[in-house]
Amino acid sequence: MRAAAGEKTRFVVLPESALGFWTPTVERVWQESLRGSSLTVIAGAVVIDPSGYDNVIVEISADKARILYSERMPVPVSMWQPWLQWTGRVGGARAHLFGNPIAEIDRQKIAPLICYEQLMLWPILQSMLHSPSAIIAAGNGWWTEGTSIVAIQKASVIAWGKLFGLPVVTAFNT
Repeated sequence: MRAAAGEKTRFVVLPESALGFWTPTVERVWQESLRGSSLTVIAGAVVIDPSGYDNVIVEISADKARILYSERMPVPVSMWQPWLQWTGRVGGARAHLFGNPIAEIDRQKIAPLICYEQLMLWPILQSMLHSPSAIIAAGNGWWTEGTSIVAIQKASVIAWGKLFGLPVVTAFNT
């Protein structure tokens, strides 16, 4: 990744879940791998705890690592299962419906969108209320082989970018 980025590249965006489970060990490995570079990686990961998980985007550089964004609208049923909580069980992805509509990278506000959120009206409109300077869209398309799902998501994000006059950066694994 460092070699492909080139000397003038400051940021690299990787897909949803590219980092796997976000743990202190994974954080240290990535920070150490970025040591000696000015590169910042923006990538998808999953944070697990006893009550469920968060689908997140993290920012990693040699100097710092942090959770940049927690998904607002995970896919209902397959990921987000609020009824588990109602029945006293745990599990599933948490939905941060009204949380973190923007994230800040290098003093720039971005509108992050993970997978399903790229197709929904609420996340992008909520983000646009905060005047971001770009849209960053990460997705996980490995399971969609033979379908047009990733193409539809990309077209949707590009349309949002054109509608709001913003640059778009996408990262999908297929």
